[in-house]
Amino acid sequence: MSTPIRLDPLGPSGDYPAKDKLDVKDVSGNHIAELGLVPKLFVTRALSALRKAKPLPFDERARAIAEAGELFATADVGGASVEEYQHAACRVSGLPISVIRTATRSIAHRAANVRRGVEAARPQGAVADWRDPLTRTGRAVWVRRGEVFAVHASGAHPGGHGHWLEALALGYRVVVRPNQREPFTAHRLVSALRAAGFGADQVVWLPTEHEAGAAILRGADLAYGGDDVVRRFAPDPAIRSQDPGRSKILVTADADWREHLDTIADSVAHHGGAGCVNATAVLVEGDPGPLAEALAERLAALPARKPEEEDAVLPVQALGSARAVESFLRTRAEDAKPWLGGDGIAHDLGDGSAALRPAVHQVDRPDAPQIELELPFPCVWVAPWERRRGVEALRDTLTLTAITGDDELFDELVSEPTISNLHRGDHPTYWTDIGLPHDGYLVDFLMRTKAVIRG
Repeated sequence: MSTPIRLDPLGPSGDYPAKDKLDVKDVSGNHIAELGLVPKLFVTRALSALRKAKPLPFDERARAIAEAGELFATADVGGASVEEYQHAACRVSGLPISVIRTATRSIAHRAANVRRGVEAARPQGAVADWRDPLTRTGRAVWVRRGEVFAVHASGAHPGGHGHWLEALALGYRVVVRPNQREPFTAHRLVSALRAAGFGADQVVWLPTEHEAGAAILRGADLAYGGDDVVRRFAPDPAIRSQDPGRSKILVTADADWREHLDTIADSVAHHGGAGCVNATAVLVEGDPGPLAEALAERLAALPARKPEEEDAVLPVQALGSARAVESFLRTRAEDAKPWLGGDGIAHDLGDGSAALRPAVHQVDRPDAPQIELELPFPCVWVAPWERRRGVEALRDTLTLTAITGDDELFDELVSEPTISNLHRGDHPTYWTDIGLPHDGYLVDFLMRTKAVIRG
């Protein structure tokens, strides 16, 4: 058994040798890392140090973030090579190694393009600095809504860490509270940022228990994240909660779903089906049975492997956890028709872990309660949809792929405020690009405009 990886908190004065520690285990129950925890008092002092620190100039911040992304993806950082990091993150999260590698590249890509990302969200009529000559005759100036930004990482997918880099680029000092399930990504990214030129009082990495985690939220000016600590503070306007995605696909009668089956299956299973942008419901105008049957056949072919194996495509959990997910699914499926996964989804890998195999169920109406259910593996509910029902069943959706030629319907979907992202045609639900919003622009939460005129 190898020596557990030591993960010390990264405070405003450097590494902190914490007395309280938490064992981090992999999906087989092996002790893989020792996570140092900071107390509430340390959090209070760290936030004070961040608030007193002055941000680097914008050009220096953008350059350092880009350099940090390159280090994150290629170099030895925080005592680990990129291969060692990816293996550890894969084993504790249960996500396939290919997903971790893709997330590594995605974070580096977002870091390299952070300037373009924040500029895309700046209001067209605003300037970024009061010194801009346009303020002499009066102009909107884009300014931060605070100084300290807190990130409570959800741990669902490592790629999410690429988003909060925009806060750092805008001059916020950032405190990251990692998810105890997968702390490696955040530790590596903060270490890379410090190696690239950010001072220890600009970005910190503070693992905590819940009480100290709540102190981070209370002490920061703005915060976001997806764990239970964040949700306890809702609906605080200074705290943005990452809710489930409930991403969906709609296929109307004028489209042949057979021509789009690859995109539909990929939207469900891409990156192990664990992301908020993975499709968890497919609504079909007409009989949904043939699509559900074909989708089940396609997903049934996915292999069950240990997460570090090269051909792994499905998420893995500890065997007990996987069986609990399986039991929960059976309870919630109720009278839904199982096309795949009805006899169980926990595939025992023989080492104390289990792969979560795909599940496809058919429900009899678009407002069935299962449509809102999101689970961390390829699990999809297929339902009938009728044009007369309008967009009601499509609300509260992070990303909707609408396979339709109906312009009037698409107008309604674009206008629906609870659909965050909309793809028309053969575009998977997980597609995105630099400069496009995820659940709206994070920058809209971080920044505001104020009128400035000077002589």
